[in-house]
Amino acid sequence: MKLTQLSKQPELIKITLDDEETIQQYGEGLDFWIYDRIDMDTFVKLAVMKPDDFGRMVDTVQNLIRDEDGSPIVRDGYMIPSPILGRVVTKVVETLGK
Repeated sequence: MKLTQLSKQPELIKITLDDEETIQQYGEGLDFWIYDRIDMDTFVKLAVMKPDDFGRMVDTVQNLIRDEDGSPIVRDGYMIPSPILGRVVTKVVETLGK
């Protein structure tokens, strides 16, 4: 197989937070989207981060989370509640690590 066969434009993929705590708190899962491919700079940042550097990981992941139209969710003073953001970070890292 040629490497060019794997090269394509990033596509939005839907991720749902559907863990027990989220469902209990909000009554349903919470959907967000990320691109299935990320730029090399972001990939390297995530790859070399230590688990105890959660603050930097949150900053990096906040730039990746999108709505269904591909617009950033965290922008212009909008923020996600901290407990949810922690779950989002975990899901994004799990998804991109596959």
